[in-house]
Amino acid sequence: MSGHSKFANIKHKKEKNDAAKGKIFTIIGRELAVAVKEGGPDPANNSRLRDVIAKAKANNMPNDTIDRGIKKAAGDMNSVNYENVTYEGYGPNGTAIIVVALTDNKNRTAANVRSAFTKGSGSIGTPGCVSFMFDKKGQIIIDKEECDMEADDLMMLALDAGAEDFAEEDDSFEILTDPDNFSEVREGLEAQNIKMAQAEVTMIPQTYVELSDEQDIKNINRILDLLDGDDDVQQVYHNWDE
Repeated sequence: MSGHSKFANIKHKKEKNDAAKGKIFTIIGRELAVAVKEGGPDPANNSRLRDVIAKAKANNMPNDTIDRGIKKAAGDMNSVNYENVTYEGYGPNGTAIIVVALTDNKNRTAANVRSAFTKGSGSIGTPGCVSFMFDKKGQIIIDKEECDMEADDLMMLALDAGAEDFAEEDDSFEILTDPDNFSEVREGLEAQNIKMAQAEVTMIPQTYVELSDEQDIKNINRILDLLDGDDDVQQVYHNWDE
């Protein structure tokens, strides 16, 4: 079975400085707030909240920080007014970029995202202009160093839990699921004490674009860095083959 693992990039992101960790915690904190508002503060009765908690743990968020975030959101439910917004556009040489934001001010976010694309010589497109180039999948990444299970056993465990695909890379295993089955598969692995480096529903490119021109590479890095620095931006998906 095949897949496209970005585990090296995941590890790189985790090893960034404290400011980057703070950004990740900010992202997850907003997701916790929205999940609590939509389904309540009890993870046993709120599958979305369970998924966000799993994402928090995969990003090494301390349990007391998670608990504080849930309690704060539960006590402050009426003040949570974040909206999900998605932007699609093009980077250098036709690279496809999807930006998912969670914001309390859509005008501010739209202006910031447009500015990021413009400064990197990209452009915002219409809804749906690039999303057809991606598949929405549940993706679970497991670090081989953190997993004692044999590849075949892990594959059978994942497939029995409802996974669609399993791939072995040099340093990791990648498990893909239908988005609707993601929680079930993740919880099946958790029940076997499988530690996950990443566990979330994501957008996976169907094909990747290589950039060889030095200016194109500078421009797309400019776009991605500006988006990464925006607190409203939750996720950025692209098909640049880094």
